[in-house]
Amino acid sequence: MAGKSDKKSISRPPVVVIMGHVDHGKTSILDYIRKTHVADRESGGITQHIGASVAEFQGKKITFIDTPGHEAFSQMRRRGAKIADIAVLVVAAEEGCKPQTKEAAAAIKKAGLPVIVAMNKTDLPQANVEKVKRDLEKEGLLVEDWGGNVPAIGISAKTGQGINELLEMILLVAEMENLQANPDAAAAGIIIESSLDHRRGPSAAILLQEGNLSAGKVIATASALGKIKFLEDSRGNKIERLLPSQPAVAIGLDAVPVTGEVFQEFESLDAAREFVIGRQKEIKSGAAAAETVELQEGQKNLNLILKADVLGSLEVLKETLLQIPQNEVVLNVLDGGAGEISLNDIKTARAAQAAGTTAIIGFRVKINPDAKAMAEREKIRVMNFEVIYEAIEWTRGYMGRIRTPKMERKDLGKLKVLLSFWADKGRQIVGGKVIDGEVKKGVKIEVFRNENPVGQGRLINLQKNKKDIPDARKGDEVGILYEGQEKIQEGDHLIFYVQEKNI
Repeated sequence: MAGKSDKKSISRPPVVVIMGHVDHGKTSILDYIRKTHVADRESGGITQHIGASVAEFQGKKITFIDTPGHEAFSQMRRRGAKIADIAVLVVAAEEGCKPQTKEAAAAIKKAGLPVIVAMNKTDLPQANVEKVKRDLEKEGLLVEDWGGNVPAIGISAKTGQGINELLEMILLVAEMENLQANPDAAAAGIIIESSLDHRRGPSAAILLQEGNLSAGKVIATASALGKIKFLEDSRGNKIERLLPSQPAVAIGLDAVPVTGEVFQEFESLDAAREFVIGRQKEIKSGAAAAETVELQEGQKNLNLILKADVLGSLEVLKETLLQIPQNEVVLNVLDGGAGEISLNDIKTARAAQAAGTTAIIGFRVKINPDAKAMAEREKIRVMNFEVIYEAIEWTRGYMGRIRTPKMERKDLGKLKVLLSFWADKGRQIVGGKVIDGEVKKGVKIEVFRNENPVGQGRLINLQKNKKDIPDARKGDEVGILYEGQEKIQEGDHLIFYVQEKNI
């Protein structure tokens, strides 16, 4: 969201994205700033949606966007970086740069955002600020006191140490960026998050980037439109008039919009509808025809139906699942959406079972009681998770359980052929001595001549002293009934083996 300057433009609050590794304190910092307790409500202590809120410092507003830190949310973090003016990269002072720290740093640089480093947990005895700076240098972020241009501030989300200095730096960077917008222009912005509220209908968390927005105005994205019924802030309070850089929850759209879509204001519902129809035609005509995945020999298919509380989580879940290696089990996402697991989901899964194993994965959603009963009756596997990477690990494990097992050869023993008695119609009786391991009835045989393999067959019967025996061991002289195409000769070596499933 770049700053604009024209005769009608005015200064606007900065939009700040908070990024960093999981558990490094991003949400805790925001909690201290806005005096809320979001972290206490998050499953596993991990923020799993992009959330936006407004804080005030020294009489000036700052809009914060909190992005998830776990590795599964890379796409969501990238989206957060695209809509912000300034990035705050949180690094735990006792740990330094971790995988998601490095990924976040790369996303920030790619987006061209001014960045401020917040070195959290500097109050801990094991904090190592110099190590953090060295780690940052490796990621192309040279802090100011090392001769670079990246501000780095030591803070503690627990005690509040350095928080005011961090906010002052944000306002200073914002002033240098000269962030402006026209509040009188037609409203335009971006969908931060979206979901289906069973009481209120489609719900969209929006960030206004230009103009102003209020109840009664018509907006549309490429996938949804509607007249705004009301707007509310992150605490559920009604907003009379939304201004640039402000976030809100908008109620009144006719469908759940796609996360990351831009929205704009229209004069009427008819004009908005015409726009949506046109955009849908463009999308359909520009989309490549869906490719039918043909299973290779030995491959199996796992059909998935995905349900999540919000579309942003659904998007990330789908993307991450499809990154799982699919050499032996091919994933096919049949359907997905926001909201509870319904009867229609169960019916879709039932219809798909003929084409392969099918499962429904829910993320932070409920299952309709009728749907649950039908799933149990039809033996449809339904899994529900509160933490997204647990869903990923379950899917990975389930793929391992249903894959076509590999057959692995296990050599049992070796016999030297001493005599050849009889051969007829692919069968032969030979005598020999077990020189290694053991021999069992029913196992496979590979014939070696002069150390070269010449044929394969099967051990039909095993005798010792003209009596049938189930097995023989090293040193035993035995007679065997061999079945195979290659005629065994004296001096050949027979390798006895089995094929086992490698699960």
